[in-house]
Amino acid sequence: MAALLLSGAMVLSGCAKDTGGGGGSASGQPCETKQPPTGPPLTTSQQEQQAPPDAGQVRAGLAFDIGGRGDGSFNDASVAGLDRAKRDMNLGEVKELDSEANEPESAKLTRLRQLAREGYNPVIAVGYSYADSVSTVSEEFPDTQFAIIDDDTVKQPNVTPLVFAEEKGSFLAGVIAAHKSKTCHIGFVGGVETPLIKKFEAGYVAGAKAAAPDIQIESDYLTPAGDYTGFQDPNKGSEVSSGMLDGGADVLYHAAGASGKGVFSAVKAADAMAIGVDSDQYKQPSVAPFKEVIISSMLKRIDLAVYDYVADFARGDLGAVPDRFNIANGGVTYATSGGKIDDLKPALDAYGAAIARGDIQVPKKP
Repeated sequence: MAALLLSGAMVLSGCAKDTGGGGGSASGQPCETKQPPTGPPLTTSQQEQQAPPDAGQVRAGLAFDIGGRGDGSFNDASVAGLDRAKRDMNLGEVKELDSEANEPESAKLTRLRQLAREGYNPVIAVGYSYADSVSTVSEEFPDTQFAIIDDDTVKQPNVTPLVFAEEKGSFLAGVIAAHKSKTCHIGFVGGVETPLIKKFEAGYVAGAKAAAPDIQIESDYLTPAGDYTGFQDPNKGSEVSSGMLDGGADVLYHAAGASGKGVFSAVKAADAMAIGVDSDQYKQPSVAPFKEVIISSMLKRIDLAVYDYVADFARGDLGAVPDRFNIANGGVTYATSGGKIDDLKPALDAYGAAIARGDIQVPKKP
């Protein structure tokens, strides 16, 4: 019956996949985990601490990805960076514009042009789906500075990419899942099957296998590439997650945007465990009903990237923005809210240090 339920959930997802990852624990017992690597501790190389600039004259525009403010994940992390900039550097007016799932490219172009025409500078595009639109609009408004999150393909002098080593942060999520699973069987739920989300899967699988080589791992995507409703469909997130949980998985990690609410709902119903993404989801009001099952979150510090970008814009020094936000500069890490992984901190820090040193090479593809 469990196999049938899992099969049904996979058909429903449209592009399901099982990565395997070892035979798992035949008796349903916790994994036999390996000792973490040894070596010098991690020392982050964040930008030299400076007093926050005065950004009172800065009017920033923000073009949301689908889900918008309140998604408890990707978009909310970008908002958090601007909210902090308002507190710390008196950031002036901020205008936010929403998007819709599977909207035409013309809608993105209109949104960016509106912000630029109204004098917002910088304009921050949240998500790689804006790449073509940012490329076009940045040429039309050469005196406006643009930033785009999760894309580094736009090669215009007034465009700054804000990109991350998601696979490295997800590696730590995999270590957490392997140590906390009571059945040595875990899962990954991706929103849309794109190269970016596959980086999350690849790191998660690699981390889990590094900590517990015999662990069983399942991966599933809610929609195929091109169908962005996978980031905004909690019902599908719940259905696919329920299939994994019924099949024996007891820790699920998602990279599914607002669909993660459905993942958390299924995990709570199954009395299992979940790992959030992007923001510290244990603290997010929009997923508060499920906080007790969120044992950690992979922190993709979009908030830090947006905050630093605005600060560097106000200083007139956008060249200070890192090429990539990673473990070494604090751009990706893990959350400890709720105290559920306090016992794992030494091991996680040891793995993080080994990744930062280059002793562990984390794959970007499953």
